[in-house]
Amino acid sequence: MTSSSKTLMTPSVIKVLDELVIGGQDSCMKILVMGGTWFLGRAVAEEALRRGWKVSTFNRGRSGPDVRGVQPLRGDRTEAEDLAELSSHGPWDAVVDTSSAELPPKGVLTGARALKMAAERYVYVSTVNAYRGWPSDPLTEASELLDGPPDADADYGRLPEDWDGPDWYYGRQKAGAERAVLQAFGEKRSVLLRPGVILGPGEYVGRLPWWLRRAERGGRVLAPGLPSKPIQPVDVRDVAAFALDQAAASVGGAYNVVAPIGQATMGGFLDACLEATGHRGHLSWVPDTFLIEAGVKQWTELPLWRTHAGVWNIASERAQAAGLVCRPLAETVEATWQWLLGGGLPVAHPRADEHGIEPRKEQRLLEEFDARATSGFES
Repeated sequence: MTSSSKTLMTPSVIKVLDELVIGGQDSCMKILVMGGTWFLGRAVAEEALRRGWKVSTFNRGRSGPDVRGVQPLRGDRTEAEDLAELSSHGPWDAVVDTSSAELPPKGVLTGARALKMAAERYVYVSTVNAYRGWPSDPLTEASELLDGPPDADADYGRLPEDWDGPDWYYGRQKAGAERAVLQAFGEKRSVLLRPGVILGPGEYVGRLPWWLRRAERGGRVLAPGLPSKPIQPVDVRDVAAFALDQAAASVGGAYNVVAPIGQATMGGFLDACLEATGHRGHLSWVPDTFLIEAGVKQWTELPLWRTHAGVWNIASERAQAAGLVCRPLAETVEATWQWLLGGGLPVAHPRADEHGIEPRKEQRLLEEFDARATSGFES
């Protein structure tokens, strides 16, 4: 090495070169999406392609068409032979796992172990249900997680059919799955994303589509609680972008992927639904106490309505500092309505049948509330 070359290789020059290399890696990232054909998985694949990344998807080919431009890999993630075949198609810079909602921790652990030598990082989409305190308590990433071992099977934590408490079964399963990823990839190579409610085009649960169809129908719309109630849904496209940002990052960690507290309210959300659908209806706000007394099922009969203190009190500053940007909820509402108008159909899912109040019951509740209000009912 000459003296002039030695002079050029100063720490500042080395730093610039490192940044160029990292930037180059980012621009041509190679990722594997577990799933990749519907809702969040599809949004991840589409966003990665938009960034110019090389994308492989792994699924059974049953839930929806492949995103044009991906390398589709077929297989069942519960089959060891299929996972071994999958790993032979690597290496990848990162795995983004969006398809393990029904998979027990043991299944996540098996898959993560199979990909340990084929990928640098593992981005796992978990849920705020993994916290012991959800939905009763305010949450941060430091809040206690539910129990759930990394090798638990689908029977771990099952609750009696008449259980009327928190959904600990699902949360335990997801907490165990997080531990499975950490066991296989370690803390530095693992990213754990904990969204709350994800909305947007392609939504299969049916929360926002139900409210949009209800607003389209018009008339008096039963609006639950207070219009000023803060809510924290996040757009599926923003979750996808953040997942990919973390796939390209150099550190691991856990993040609450929810909109900032105070960015949106229930009133603003329902107003946006009316705006998108042509103002055919008007909102009639009914207090929480009346709805609870009437036995209305929280979270399902009136989607997004829940009175627990912590359900919409989830800190997301850590994710925001790492680059999470949440678009206005009205944009999510409008995009979802345009998707529905364009013939968009979600993947069939049993959870969609749970959402929405029966029209005659809604009308009856409004009439009963009117009668109670005129007789001096207090909220």
